[in-house]
Amino acid sequence: MSIRRRIIDYSRGNNLRHFWRLYRLQKKTDEGLLHDILTFMMSRCAHRHGGYIGPDTIIKDNLTLPHGLHGIFISRYAEIGENCWIYQNVTIGEVNKKAPVIGNNCLIGAGAVIIGGVKIGSYVKVGAGAVVSTDIPDGCTVVSQTIRIIGEKQENEECVIENGTCMDRSKYRESAS
Repeated sequence: MSIRRRIIDYSRGNNLRHFWRLYRLQKKTDEGLLHDILTFMMSRCAHRHGGYIGPDTIIKDNLTLPHGLHGIFISRYAEIGENCWIYQNVTIGEVNKKAPVIGNNCLIGAGAVIIGGVKIGSYVKVGAGAVVSTDIPDGCTVVSQTIRIIGEKQENEECVIENGTCMDRSKYRESAS
């Protein structure tokens, strides 16, 4: 890797070389003081980059984080297969100590949430913002639910926005006084 590329990666906060070195070393050590120190250093390094990868997470090989650890949370009980791509603000969470098992060659889009003891097959694409709580077979693409409108402005209604909600102007005057 060229010096220019390293400087750019470092300035973006994408330089995770130190984190991955700690991760691999921590996986090789037996339980004990050295293991605990490496776990602490790994957690601090991940926190510095704005994310969390649990110390007991199983990452088989070649995990790619195109935006670094920015907003990524991976449970300590999770298992991630080979050649996976995980974008920013992804949560791979646990429920009752059961976390997802993600197959090989998967892509997880920005803001996706995968939670519980689900199994994600190989070659699966999880779209941005999707919430996955059921098993997904091999080769599928999962996207977020369709949007739904929960309220409409009436034809002659004037609207005042307050706290992100459209309020009828006449009701607004009453509540303001």
